[in-house]
Amino acid sequence: MKLYQVRKGQFVYYNNELHRIYSVKPLYKQSVHLIRLRDLTQHLTTAARVERYKPKSLDSFVFNRQLFTLCNHRKAEEGDYILITNPRPDSLDYYSLNEIEVVSTVENNGVVTTKLNGIRHSEYLLMVPGRKEDSHSIDYQDGENMLSKDLSTFESDQLETNHLNPEMPNIGDVYKKNNSDILIKTMVISIHGETIFLGGDIKLSKEELTDTSKWKFLYNIQDK
Repeated sequence: MKLYQVRKGQFVYYNNELHRIYSVKPLYKQSVHLIRLRDLTQHLTTAARVERYKPKSLDSFVFNRQLFTLCNHRKAEEGDYILITNPRPDSLDYYSLNEIEVVSTVENNGVVTTKLNGIRHSEYLLMVPGRKEDSHSIDYQDGENMLSKDLSTFESDQLETNHLNPEMPNIGDVYKKNNSDILIKTMVISIHGETIFLGGDIKLSKEELTDTSKWKFLYNIQDK
């Protein structure tokens, strides 16, 4: 791809594996900043080394060591994961293309996520746990050319620690600490496995940061 074609949120293949672009820094030599979906590790590269993929219904992939299949045959319910493929945020919402969020409540016209974003039903694809029989695996760019044994080994490796976790924060997410005598606002600057690093030398587990009694998500800096 050319740099002018690269956008935050796009799904792309890099080194044959599925990633999501979380930031584009045109002035940097490695201007495209990626999150590998299967394990949420960060990678830096150039636009020339990525190839875009547009997710669709019945695509299946590993996200944070969990298998999901995208579908559009039913609306999301509380606790479901959704992939925002058609973002139309209102002025008070902070989300962008291909963000993955967890549904907190369901309303007539849409859902409210754990990040307090209101998302219309027409804006997302539901992420159903598991790889459905008629689904199309998109984990590898050349996955269709892989032997079944290789694919089975790949899935076994990714899912060996599979358990349902709260959603992973994104680089650039800004949080405010609740119940503090002084105002503490800080941003996610790095993610290593289950550990989240924030500005001000704050290091937390994913469970601590997503505990709404302790921290409140405000917005992502890229959306300001």
